[in-house]
Amino acid sequence: MKLVPAVLLVPVLLAASCATSKGSNPEEKRAYTLRMRDDTLAELYATEPLAKEKVEKAAGYGVFSNIGTNIIFVSTGGGFGVITDNSTGDNTYMKMGEFGVGLGLGLKDFRAVFIFRDRGVMNTWIYDGWEWGAEADAAAKTGDQGGAATAAGNVISGVEVYQFTKSGIALSATVSGTKYWRDDELNETK
Repeated sequence: MKLVPAVLLVPVLLAASCATSKGSNPEEKRAYTLRMRDDTLAELYATEPLAKEKVEKAAGYGVFSNIGTNIIFVSTGGGFGVITDNSTGDNTYMKMGEFGVGLGLGLKDFRAVFIFRDRGVMNTWIYDGWEWGAEADAAAKTGDQGGAATAAGNVISGVEVYQFTKSGIALSATVSGTKYWRDDELNETK
């Protein structure tokens, strides 16, 4: 029976390894993250045209790529992203990790766009970065095939969130905490 726990760890390890910026040096990783941001925003604007004006008028916005797993009673996830300050144009590169409890089974690759209406909330996010929430999720998607439905709630006022699934299969109901923190390697001054 020791094989069962090892088999359950495979999706967790896969998620952790896939959920990082690609590249062999900080410049390549920053470029990869910015491409992910731009592609995600283009996809968001195509499906939610009003989001573009919200992003442009906000204090700033964050775009994150996350791989999440649900294995029976435990959910985990990891990812990366960037927060852009609209008044300065500065980018702060971030990492993220998630842990939760609830019923679920699956592996999901998703994107999240956070629109910060308030500069103080954005700065708190960059330097403190916790988010707690409850989520119910159903997804079966690969490429343009399949569909996904997500209902998410968060406890941070001044932030609007758009979340959509890129690919994966998941059925879950969890309560989780997500920690966002600055990526020291990518935020080094050149």
